[in-house]
Amino acid sequence: YLLNVLRRVGVTTGEVVEENGDNNIFSHSRSIKTRGGKLIAEYGVLAAGVLKTCGIGQPVFFADLNWTELMRLVRKHKIEYKEISKFPQVSRDLALLVDKGVEFAEIEKIAYQTEKKLLKNVELFDVYEGKNLPAGKKSYAVNFIIQDDNRTLNDKAIDAVMKKLIANLTNKLGAQLR
Repeated sequence: YLLNVLRRVGVTTGEVVEENGDNNIFSHSRSIKTRGGKLIAEYGVLAAGVLKTCGIGQPVFFADLNWTELMRLVRKHKIEYKEISKFPQVSRDLALLVDKGVEFAEIEKIAYQTEKKLLKNVELFDVYEGKNLPAGKKSYAVNFIIQDDNRTLNDKAIDAVMKKLIANLTNKLGAQLR
């Protein structure tokens, strides 16, 4: 969700670096920095001690944005508008079984590299780790939005895009369909 917020305000993946965070308020965190090393945001699951202090008995996902740096990063961006397509978009979901070390950002990057023209959005909507999965694996449920601005896509074209996506995710990440 945080990456979607950053995209909405104009931050592109080429402008920032995502890495493991080291803030002790989190039990596990990630940080997003500019290519120059300035902190834009930190996010993750709050540490048990923080939850206990606040009287919270369940996991809390938290994001801390450095609005000053974020606004500095996007102030030179020009907002451009384009006409909404007259042609419908198509939504397809995949449940992918991947190694625990695979981050969603890798799946997203491979997807956009695979289909530059028709792929409009890639969104993670579920992560599952637990029983009924092989050891060292997790499952990502990912939604893909495909659209051609010049015509209505038929089943053959949609299937071709999805086959390319599956093939590249399998080859580059060892992903398997669930």
